[in-house]
Amino acid sequence: MLLSPKHRFLFVHIAKTGGTSVRAALQRRRWADPWYWPMFLCSRFSHLSGHRIATKLPRHAKIVAAKELLPKAWFEALFKFAFVRNPWDLQVSSFHHIRRERPQFLGGHDDFAGFLRWKLDPGRPYQFHVDTSIELQTDYLIDLHGDIVVDFIGRYERLDADFDEACRRIGLGKIQLPHRRRATDRAHDYRSYYDTDTAELVARHFARDIALLGYAFDPGDG
Repeated sequence: MLLSPKHRFLFVHIAKTGGTSVRAALQRRRWADPWYWPMFLCSRFSHLSGHRIATKLPRHAKIVAAKELLPKAWFEALFKFAFVRNPWDLQVSSFHHIRRERPQFLGGHDDFAGFLRWKLDPGRPYQFHVDTSIELQTDYLIDLHGDIVVDFIGRYERLDADFDEACRRIGLGKIQLPHRRRATDRAHDYRSYYDTDTAELVARHFARDIALLGYAFDPGDG
């Protein structure tokens, strides 16, 4: 999550949706925010009192955390935005990311289908890096009443254009979006990773995301 008091925006960073690139693009503007350094120092030194204060929200915090912690009028005045991604594509991206950077968390499965079935098994022990990628994306966008409280939902599938729109609505000029952590070890078409059974597994688990965000296994059907 990226908060800028000066520019009045709150970016909700959902894992594997291009958020690292968005953060990198906006970070310099945030450094120029006069509130950034006091907030940074307070966050660093607050642990001396035995706890951390909410001057720096976690990278992948859900928007409900900001809504509950920030003053109501101040929260509502922020331009709040996030990016989402086709759930079937996101699972392929997550598999390659974990296999490349944290293979010890593959649960002994080196193939996508086996890993996905193990990953979505409700009896599997919790593991942060694995479980973060199977949380519903819509959980990051809603408040305690289940209402979507972000002002703009961009899509990974049109990342550059939607980032330009977010910057326009924030009131920033044109900012070049760097493409960080772009994978080179996966097939371009996520559908090639699935058979009927594994595609249905994702459809069931992410049913709410698919319905509310308008995704489909075949993009032509979305």
